[in-house]
Amino acid sequence: MSEGMSCCCAKDEKKRPWYRNGLLWVSLATAILLGASLRFSAFRPFYHAFMHYMHMVFWPVLIGFLLGGLIDHFVAEEYISKHLAVPKRRTILYSVVLGFLMSACCHGILAISMEIHKKGASGPAVVSFLLASPWANFPITILLFGFFGWKALLIVGGAILIALNTGLVLQGLEHFGKIEKNPNSLTVDENFSILKDIAGKFRNYRWAREPLVADIRGVWNGILNLSDMVLLWVLIGMVLAGLISTFVPADIFHQYLGPTLMGLFVTLGMAAVIEVCSQGTAPLAFEIYRQTGAFGNAFVFLMAGVVTNFTQIALIWKNIGRRTALWMLAITLPQVVLLGWLFNKI
Repeated sequence: MSEGMSCCCAKDEKKRPWYRNGLLWVSLATAILLGASLRFSAFRPFYHAFMHYMHMVFWPVLIGFLLGGLIDHFVAEEYISKHLAVPKRRTILYSVVLGFLMSACCHGILAISMEIHKKGASGPAVVSFLLASPWANFPITILLFGFFGWKALLIVGGAILIALNTGLVLQGLEHFGKIEKNPNSLTVDENFSILKDIAGKFRNYRWAREPLVADIRGVWNGILNLSDMVLLWVLIGMVLAGLISTFVPADIFHQYLGPTLMGLFVTLGMAAVIEVCSQGTAPLAFEIYRQTGAFGNAFVFLMAGVVTNFTQIALIWKNIGRRTALWMLAITLPQVVLLGWLFNKI
């Protein structure tokens, strides 16, 4: 079985000394805030808001970790690189589908994406992969359902639509030489069949104690790696959402983040500044929705945060090309605002 595609940043975290463990310090800060909320009446609403979010996300995150561990251990790298390296239209569809299967957050998926690009995947395929993964992957889909109910389908569908449109437009620009081409393009073995490979592994699998234990450990390690990467940002998001719910007056939300065109652009600016990670911004987006009823603004906050993430843009600029990075912004932002405006009409 494949070793999986765990985010390298999670593995590097384990090698760091304990005092550089971000999750430890964020957990400690959260415990202090919760303790203060039991001692001081001004912080009491924070406790109730935080526990409300905890109740909402506990099972979605737990199920997401399990799915992520399974994907991490059993989805081979060959399955990813084969289809993302093919310079055809269907490559964009494959990249979006594979992004949907990934279990990493927007920061975690960057390392995977850059490695795929080094193996020969086209710039448009990498961008589509990046755009689809943070909001359309399995764990986040489950998390979003915990917050938004059936409207999570609109978020996931919007993310997939934007990823597809952006990839296809970038592919056309690449064809006409308007953006950079990948110099590391691979010669793909057209005879390689993912289904045959899976069937062969299943047929040759030894149903014995040793390989079963090894696979269980592999899935568990995938869950641990994913939790190292995800829990920090989920916790930060819930703390920020709790603090906003406690200390930011409701009329501020209604005045500046309401379901208006100005509210959309203010939300867009906020997303560019305070985007933390896909798992971390989900609670913040729900707080915007809860306070204002502007579902479109929540969508803009989620999608624009990924699109305008500084780290993502910088890595695309450096590794794929500056024209690709600029065109990505030019193509995605109007789509995000348009869908946000339409969702506010629902």
